[in-house]
Amino acid sequence: MKQPSLYIPHGGGPCFFMDPADPNRPASDPMWQSMQDYLAQMIERLPERPRAMLIVSAHWEEPDFTVHKGDRPELLFDYYNFPPHTYSLSWNAPGAPELADRVAGLLREAGFPVAEERERGWDHGVFIPMKVARPQADIPVVQLSLRHDLDPAAHIAAGHALEPLRDEGVVIIGSGMSFHNMRVQDSQARTPSLLWHAALNDAVMDDDPQRRSARVAAWDQLPEARFAHPREEHLLPLMVAVGAGGSDPARLDYDDAVRGWPVSAYRFG
Repeated sequence: MKQPSLYIPHGGGPCFFMDPADPNRPASDPMWQSMQDYLAQMIERLPERPRAMLIVSAHWEEPDFTVHKGDRPELLFDYYNFPPHTYSLSWNAPGAPELADRVAGLLREAGFPVAEERERGWDHGVFIPMKVARPQADIPVVQLSLRHDLDPAAHIAAGHALEPLRDEGVVIIGSGMSFHNMRVQDSQARTPSLLWHAALNDAVMDDDPQRRSARVAAWDQLPEARFAHPREEHLLPLMVAVGAGGSDPARLDYDDAVRGWPVSAYRFG
């Protein structure tokens, strides 16, 4: 069955795994609990178990789109100042080199230069949410980088080029955060974050696919855009998910608040 494309929140650092007594199981934390519950049901809510997952994380940027071709990548603990046990987590899902070749081929056919690499570990934008979603780590994963210029239209076009994978049993996942200004306090964030949240939802949920893509590409024209994203790397995985969604309708898949600011997930198809 055709898989959807998703844009999901991945939380903050190893936020779901802060219990040193049982570090490889998600801990109950009221601040992150609803997001954790959403991620825990993500695979079960797909049309069927996916053949593989293609994941675009906010935490990997390269000059050109870059495809990871490793067989069994290690983990890249690219977060800082967390408890020692969070640097010994494990999640041993296999890579999918043949799918990586398919990803690279589709992007090249669409006119994109594509690089390949095998050594980089999966960053926490991959293994932290996926460790909640699929702790048994039994679904192959390919990771695709962002392009360092963070051009929204290019990332939407790349997602569109990858849309055929959905008919091949591959779920396409953009992993980021719809609000990503960690410096603001709850009281500072509430009003501007709600304005941003409403405007982003309205753009993503536009029922005309071409207009939706144009509105999402112009994200920085939405109210409080630069308050919500001083730098947009956590929003760019949404662009890939929008492009891969094609003409399928969008739906708000998750909607809650963390530290006073709202966070969304979206599903296309």
